[in-house]
Amino acid sequence: MSTSTTASGTGPTADATPASLCAREPRVPADRLVAEMVPPPRFDSVRFDTYIPDPNQPSQTEAVRVLADFAAGLGGTQSAGSGKRGFLGLGFGKKPAKAPAGPRGVYLDGGYGVGKTHLLASLWHATPAEPALKAFGTFVELTNLVGALGFQQTVRTLSGHRLLCIDEFELDDPGDTVLVSSLLGRLVEAGVALAATSNTLPGKLGEGRFASVDFLREIQGLSAHFRSLRIDGDDYRHRGLPEAPAPYSDEQVTKAAYATPGASLDDFPHLLDHLARVHPSRYGALTDGIEAVCLTDVQPVPDQSTALRLVVLADRLYDREVPVLASGMPFDKLFSEEMLNGGYRKKYFRAISRLTALARDAKGLVQH
Repeated sequence: MSTSTTASGTGPTADATPASLCAREPRVPADRLVAEMVPPPRFDSVRFDTYIPDPNQPSQTEAVRVLADFAAGLGGTQSAGSGKRGFLGLGFGKKPAKAPAGPRGVYLDGGYGVGKTHLLASLWHATPAEPALKAFGTFVELTNLVGALGFQQTVRTLSGHRLLCIDEFELDDPGDTVLVSSLLGRLVEAGVALAATSNTLPGKLGEGRFASVDFLREIQGLSAHFRSLRIDGDDYRHRGLPEAPAPYSDEQVTKAAYATPGASLDDFPHLLDHLARVHPSRYGALTDGIEAVCLTDVQPVPDQSTALRLVVLADRLYDREVPVLASGMPFDKLFSEEMLNGGYRKKYFRAISRLTALARDAKGLVQH
């Protein structure tokens, strides 16, 4: 749709053509990868005191207490003659004279929607260090940083940090897992404290629970650096909320896309094809400047590789609080029963949960 001007020439009388994600092929320079290792926009203002624990889940309240102590202990200076920073052991209230030999990080484990990313970002914010001395990123973003900088340069870049937070830690790619385990081992030697949220294979580790023996085998001993912190509970995104809105018509979605400044409009099957040509680490950049994502003809995803790429896109849209308006199938029909019962089901349920929340956010885009 083209735009026209009024007789007085003061402005458009028709809506501007929306953007298309399929027309974008972002390239992300290495310096941007490093600069953007901070909590995403959705979690920019979260803090421990904005986390609302479920009163029926004491592990949530305990997690806040332990992580707050952990953050407070990361403000120490380097130990004299050690070449490493002081480190506070988890759950202790006093700063030790030197770094203990026990766990030097925390591993947040739990189901989707219990607030693990909220707590991880709160830990980052609460750590008494300059932003340049602490880093926050997803597992995918960390592996992409290694690919962009090289292993040794990544070690040098991050070894001066006080804290590294890794969201959505993956255990489903042996190559990347070994790469990151080697990286984290080097960073721990340099005195960097670690924190991670789990994104394990539930079928392998038992509903996503941290299993030290399996973790030890998968990442070759890195588990010795972590204390597991289990967070129980239900998906906070849907506690007491109405069901997700039903999909709209193609006409409603298209009309909303043209009427919404900064919206994108794409055919869902074409978008899935395009995601295969863009590295998942660039999906955040793919949505730069997008205020709403409008999708027509949403269909069940055809295969597991496509499904996993869609999970990453859903995560980045959720991080950036981009509402999603869609026609076609509802989001809880995206993944087959086989997928939802398989090893990656934790990821798929998280994607459904997040896309459903974004669909609620998009309801106001449709003019009834």
